[in-house]
Amino acid sequence: MENTFSIFSTAILLFFILDPFGSVPLLLSILKNIDKKRHSKIIIREMLIGLAILIIFLFFGEQFLSLFHLETPAISLAGGIIFFVIALKMIFPSPGGGDLFATSKGEEPLVVPIAIPMIAGPGALATLLVLAKTNAEHVGGLFTALLLAWVLAVAVLLCSPQLYKILKDKGLKALERLMGMLLLMMSVQMFIDAIRVLLPTFK
Repeated sequence: MENTFSIFSTAILLFFILDPFGSVPLLLSILKNIDKKRHSKIIIREMLIGLAILIIFLFFGEQFLSLFHLETPAISLAGGIIFFVIALKMIFPSPGGGDLFATSKGEEPLVVPIAIPMIAGPGALATLLVLAKTNAEHVGGLFTALLLAWVLAVAVLLCSPQLYKILKDKGLKALERLMGMLLLMMSVQMFIDAIRVLLPTFK
């Protein structure tokens, strides 16, 4: 099975895990109070931070988990909690109309929530850990696949400010609620997957 590894197919897998299209509504909400001239710089900066975290976890993820005695199910459960809270806030916004991660005028997000957990989220980190374990002899290929997926994700997210002109506020709110429903289902699935892994250990 040595030849079954494919950089291209792995890059596509990682691209879907990063889910840049699903991140567009939340990203637009985060950046809507910031000068549009700054959007591209902020996105690139946060994406670089997210990439650095992903690369570190690709090469040192297993050691990190061992150091803190963390298991993969713990990552899934943490991700489920994060996405569950985000989803509820997106589906049921506060009475004042504030968004979960919307910034005040001129305030720029740093690391959270774009780099973490939007890019370097529990799903992406857990996926890299599994890929690194199952393809230990293809670390270089995994690194290349990650870079390809990241470049594609950057291209998609850089186009997100232009989408605001098409979506406007009503369209953005509708997409936020739709994304909230998807995130809610994802969070429940994360809980289910983690519980399935943990249940046999309690026997």
